[in-house]
Amino acid sequence: MSEELARRIARVAVASLLGASSLVAVGRAQTDLQGTSLDPQNFVQIERGRYLAVAGDCASCHTVPGSGEPFAGGHPIETPFGIVVAANITPDRETGIGAWSDELFLSALREGVGHGGTLLYPAMPYPYYTKVTERDALAIRAYLNTVKPVHKAVVSNKLPFPFDVREEMKVWNSLYFKSGEFKTDLAKSAEWNRGAYLVEGLGHCGACHTPKTTLGGDDLKHAFQGYTLQGWFAPNITNDNERGLGGWSVADIVSYLKAGHNATTAATGIMAEEISLSSSQMTDADLKSIATYLKDLPGQASSSPAVSASDPTMVAGGAIYVDECSACHGMDGKGVPFLFPSLEGSPNVRSTDPTSLIRVLMEGARSVATSGEPTGPGMPWFAWKLSDAEIAAVLTYVRNSWGAAAPAVTEDQVKSERAAVLGSASP
Repeated sequence: MSEELARRIARVAVASLLGASSLVAVGRAQTDLQGTSLDPQNFVQIERGRYLAVAGDCASCHTVPGSGEPFAGGHPIETPFGIVVAANITPDRETGIGAWSDELFLSALREGVGHGGTLLYPAMPYPYYTKVTERDALAIRAYLNTVKPVHKAVVSNKLPFPFDVREEMKVWNSLYFKSGEFKTDLAKSAEWNRGAYLVEGLGHCGACHTPKTTLGGDDLKHAFQGYTLQGWFAPNITNDNERGLGGWSVADIVSYLKAGHNATTAATGIMAEEISLSSSQMTDADLKSIATYLKDLPGQASSSPAVSASDPTMVAGGAIYVDECSACHGMDGKGVPFLFPSLEGSPNVRSTDPTSLIRVLMEGARSVATSGEPTGPGMPWFAWKLSDAEIAAVLTYVRNSWGAAAPAVTEDQVKSERAAVLGSASP
């Protein structure tokens, strides 16, 4: 059966069995389904698995963009230790997971132990997926069984010695992996628990937004407070008022995750990909649950002294801002809602790590286009025009204007990022 045919049959079956609102209900982890076995005719389970695979953003790693081979693997994943290549998870029996038992699938997804006892690397985020319920995990497997089998052998381990020795994962797991399904917090609401389940488990948000130790494990003392990876800074998503989501409402977060835009900001880089492939396709109810949970994450009180407005760097940065930035972002830094991001009061602008700001200013960026916000406005690149010192100055200015305070951006930081992104010298 083709993937498209399976999807059509699933949708018709679900709609007829559960009514017009069924697709929303199917997407919820606590939907009452009888049993967890893989039934090729259980179209409710298949459609639910499809939704959960979207919520887990599985395609982002397991599908090479533009390949036309969903879930066939081969996509390189950058880690601080080298490259890991995503596996083929189509139902091909020789090169995919078609011959895997349910038990092996559950073991790989939730325990990080693959075929023949092979220890997986946490680039496959089993430290988060361990919280996924068995029912949900098998629903995902049911859906994957319906996608087109692709015969494509993938060698996942591209890491240099000694990181290519998988047995070392025993030590890593003892330090950073705790097996076990998500446990409901009875002191919290059902909405909060649903959000926690998605953020901490299936959505694996901490994989990007939680700082890492020298061994690559989560630094849980600073959970969700931001981390630099793949040339971008995944920002603080706690309820921190200065550098997190403290100034955003639940509705602001839902809008951002659904449309890639809200009244003050727009998604670019890695987050734009996540929104395009995952959160923009999730139900409003699930997005509201995520927002409710994130708004309950305590921020960490921290502040930086503002760079004085009379500082020569601020004076130079202000002049550059007037010439190059104010036409879109305004003299007051407020931008244009849903078009040009606000710099005034932006937690991303005040982030502890300016990597994303430097990158966007140097090479430009286009915000994600979604059905809710199809325009996808772009930011021009300035690497050809502004020197490292000038980029540092204007970013220092926007990080310390309109009542904000953040560490100054240095010329060396810009020079390093220019070399990493563009491989060229300052103009």
